[in-house]
Amino acid sequence: MANKYTMNEVLNTSLPVVAEITIYTLMSIFDLMIIGRYGGNIAVSAVGLSNNLTNAFIEVFISGGFCISIVSLVSRLVGAGKYKNAERFASLGFILGIGFCLIITIVVFFFGKELLYLLGARNEILKIGYSYIKINSVGLFFFMSMRLLNSILIGYGNTFIPFVCSLIVLFIKIILNYLLVFGIVFNTRGIDGSAIASTVAYLCGFVFCFYYTVFKSQVKLKLIYVFSVCFNDIKRILVLAIPCSMEEAAFSISKLMCVSVIIKSGSVSFAADAIANMIEGISVMPSIGFGIAVITLVGINVGKRDYRQAKKVAFNCAFYAAAMMSIFAIIFLFMPNLLVDLFVNNNEKKVAYLAGKCLAIGAAEQPFIGLSLVFAGALKGIGDVKSPFLISCFTSWIIRLPLTYYFINVLNSSITAVWWITAFQWGVDALLMFIFFEYKSNKVSNGSKGSLI
Repeated sequence: MANKYTMNEVLNTSLPVVAEITIYTLMSIFDLMIIGRYGGNIAVSAVGLSNNLTNAFIEVFISGGFCISIVSLVSRLVGAGKYKNAERFASLGFILGIGFCLIITIVVFFFGKELLYLLGARNEILKIGYSYIKINSVGLFFFMSMRLLNSILIGYGNTFIPFVCSLIVLFIKIILNYLLVFGIVFNTRGIDGSAIASTVAYLCGFVFCFYYTVFKSQVKLKLIYVFSVCFNDIKRILVLAIPCSMEEAAFSISKLMCVSVIIKSGSVSFAADAIANMIEGISVMPSIGFGIAVITLVGINVGKRDYRQAKKVAFNCAFYAAAMMSIFAIIFLFMPNLLVDLFVNNNEKKVAYLAGKCLAIGAAEQPFIGLSLVFAGALKGIGDVKSPFLISCFTSWIIRLPLTYYFINVLNSSITAVWWITAFQWGVDALLMFIFFEYKSNKVSNGSKGSLI
């Protein structure tokens, strides 16, 4: 077990990240609850499919790409005491990321309908989903930009301000949701009202983060660095960002393809899977939070060349993540229907039954998700972004996707089969991430300079 200093370092950095991500997840769950009460399983399916599509873009190119690159570079440079270099790479990473944010926004705005159709949306689901995603694409630009700014702060260990920002977004989102979806003050806008509420909330969050990062941050956003940038600087960012994006792509695209398989089994199965995934999203948040924080903690210690401490914080994060995930596993196993009932109407008993079974099965994968995400983050903290990519490719495309297709399309199995497959996938993923981290961290501590800048 780690000493008191290591425990405090891990918890002080990790818990605000966990809280921030949990807040955004709760906000998404709140959205789904409101939409489910307003429009039933058709509306849930439409918005769920739309969110799966946009989340894939965000995770692949921004959160899982440029954000990870910024955190990894800034943390190691701060650990080495090179604050000017940290500001230069942070500013350049933000500018490059903004360019991709704009591209994603344009693609979703103009081609959202075609993309939803490719994923299997038809008739009313396609109509509602396209209307929602077109409005929401504007809000996504501000959300992605806000995430880029937050990654600069997280890179030097400031995880509190991103948490405060999430509270601001949540507060505005909740108020506007009630006002717009049900027309309490304004005319009823239904599902589109939720998208408008998100856009306004994310805009406010972006303004807050931009002000803090430019004027208050220890590592400031200085756009003037862009004029002195060289090709090698861009290369350093892209060398990290591209494999991270490809890792997320391997996972997210395979997940989207699984979704397109599931939706063909009917709106009841798809709605049940979407609701169970949304609830499980609460449990995954601690793991994602520790997985992000461990990049900073490992990166700073690698920058200091304190490799022993880097390994300590990694295992400490893994312990806390697995412990928190195990608590959720117990809840999912013994109280799945209690959670599901929050998302469905009384006349949606089939959806509730299937979603409850999926959650109970999902209990088996919880600790493995925690271990997998933390050790993947620890690998990125030491500068190894290729190993998580290769592992994600193997578990997503060789295990999850083929088995999902076989059991759903060939055997016509229940949606619960997908959850057993996913549990197996996470078990293999966690084992491989741990093995690779042990090997790579020992290699770095024995004198390899490959992970240093």
